[in-house]
Amino acid sequence: MPIYEYRCPQCRGRFSVLVRRLGADAGPRCPRCGNTGVQRLVSRFAAPRPEEEHLESLADPARMADVDENDPRSIARWARQMQRSMGEELGPEFDEMIEQLEAGELDEEGAAGAPGADDDLGWG
Repeated sequence: MPIYEYRCPQCRGRFSVLVRRLGADAGPRCPRCGNTGVQRLVSRFAAPRPEEEHLESLADPARMADVDENDPRSIARWARQMQRSMGEELGPEFDEMIEQLEAGELDEEGAAGAPGADDDLGWG
């Protein structure tokens, strides 16, 4: 079942419609203003790649070109990009660490700058 994106020329709203039956005669209606004269947009789509190609692209040094190793926020942006590229959730601990990096709460030694973090990890 495809999902189509539409734009309403009247209120300039964008919305998506899940099409359950192909060839359905009834056109979509804008959920904001009720207009039926909406325009279908060309949507982006994903094309699968072989896993080996994907892993090679993750190892490309160019992905690190804009990372400043002295800026925790830069490292956090890079880590979030890697997480999205892998398409997996890495757990609440990962998310918490990234949030601390973004807030500037971690120093260059990792969790050592966060109060009580050593105790939580069993290192102290």
